[in-house]
Amino acid sequence: MRALLVPIVMMSAAAAPAQVPAETAIRQTMAVSAAGWNAGDLARFMAVYADDAVFVTPKGLLRGKTAIAAKYQPSFRGVGNARGTLSFAVLEMRGIDPRHAMLFARWTLTGPSTVESGMTTLVFERRGTAWQIIADHSS
Repeated sequence: MRALLVPIVMMSAAAAPAQVPAETAIRQTMAVSAAGWNAGDLARFMAVYADDAVFVTPKGLLRGKTAIAAKYQPSFRGVGNARGTLSFAVLEMRGIDPRHAMLFARWTLTGPSTVESGMTTLVFERRGTAWQIIADHSS
């Protein structure tokens, strides 16, 4: 009876689609977002945000992808970003549950004569096959 169970379990595992680990998928998503920023492509930069994302600002919360995009719009001028080249250094990533993860990172903007840096805490939610930011607290 044991011999019959092993092939069935193996067939079930083989039939399941391979899923990219959360950390790998989130790192890839963040790289695509930064590339969008650096290319001056607001839509590509914002693709990582869920439509109902919340962004923390010193003045309060911005609710929704449209409001967050409006905050960033002034620095997007078609070729590059007026604020500089964006990069992220991931410091830690924690799984919350199978559909949620939290990323702690340092962001850096490197301009022609300045370097600006800060911290970000991002909460991701898996929606379908994509990981999207549902909460962003960057300072």
